[in-house]
Formats: sequence, C-alpha cells, structure tokens
Amino acid sequence: MQDHWEMADVYKALLAVAAGIILGLEREMKDKVAGLKTITIICLGAALFGILSYKIGGTSNPTTIAAYVVSGVGFIGAGAIFKDGFTISGLTTAGIIWLAAAVGLSIGFGEYYVAATFIAASLIIIFVTPFINRLSGSRKLARQIWFILPAAQLDHKEQILADIRAADITVDVRKLTLKEEKMEVVVEVVLMEEKIKWLQEYFVSRKDVIAFTC
Repeated sequence: MQDHWEMADVYKALLAVAAGIILGLEREMKDKVAGLKTITIICLGAALFGILSYKIGGTSNPTTIAAYVVSGVGFIGAGAIFKDGFTISGLTTAGIIWLAAAVGLSIGFGEYYVAATFIAASLIIIFVTPFINRLSGSRKLARQIWFILPAAQLDHKEQILADIRAADITVDVRKLTLKEEKMEVVVEVVLMEEKIKWLQEYFVSRKDVIAFTC
C-alpha cells in the first residue's frame, strides 16, 4: 500500500472535529464525565479509522478496520456508566459516545449528509425530551436515604418502613449498622417527586428518629 494524502481527508478531519464539538458541548455544559474533549476525540478517531479502512480495504471491502470501532467504543461508553443502588447514571453520555463514533465513521466514509442527519436527530432528542418529560407530569425518582434510631427502639424500624410503603413508596432495606447504641438504617426508595416533601415531614415528625437524610 502506498501512502497518499488527499485534501478531502483534511475536510473530513475538520468536519469530525465540528461534529464532536456539537455532540460534546451539551455534555460539557452539564459537567458529565465524558465532555467536549472526550467526545470530540472519539469522533475524530472514528473518522480516521473510517478513512484508513476505506484506503486499505478499498471499495470492495471498506469495513475491515471500521467494524472494530463499533465494539471497541463500547468499552469507552461502559466506563461512563455508574450504578449506585437503584440509580444508574451515564447512560445518555454512553449513548452519545457511541453516536459520536458512528458519526465519525460516516464522515470518514464521506457520508456527510447521513452524519448531519443523525447529528440533527440527536440534538432534537437531547433538547426536546426534557420539555416532554415536564409535560408528562411527575416522574418516579430512585434515591438512597438513611435514618438513625436508638438501638433500644430498633423495633420501630418495621413501623417506619410500613408507614413509608403505605404512602405508595417502594422501599428496600440495604444495610443496618449498629454503632454506639445507635442503629443506622440505609434504605433505597422509589417514589414520585411530590412524595419527597411528605417523606421529609414524616421523619421530622417522628421523635424516635435521631437523624436522617432524604
């Protein structure tokens, strides 16, 4: 294979950088783990793999190298996903990383209109869905809370959990810790947004609860 330089490759690199900036800017504004720099580099790197795959594989089999980008970028996306109890964060960022690689490959293969179409579609999804969520009403939230009871009143724990469940809140006990005559109870709850205030007022009203987070 003979190395050859083409002006079109420069244009593809510039377009890949622009596409990465467009896709990464929203993540950067929200201070996500993979922001502007990461997504731009992924998009640029995918474009390079697309260019090399086309140059090496030729028109008959241009996906020789590019095929591995799809699986390889999955490892990067997986690093952006975090699970904390019921809460899973980073899925949108991982999806944008995956999309950035696909857009970069499209640019590398010279499919500019396809890349532009999917960038526009992704921006519509990113910026329109929050308004749709607001219009759809209350959403369920998952969070971890804890409260502390005197060790002598540990039996009150079951009554507290029963009261919470009676308020149509899903609750699951995750950990019990006994320390210095106090029992710390860690639970995970799934509740409607408007139930948070009720939960706070409930814990405040109980004289047996020494401390809590909600």
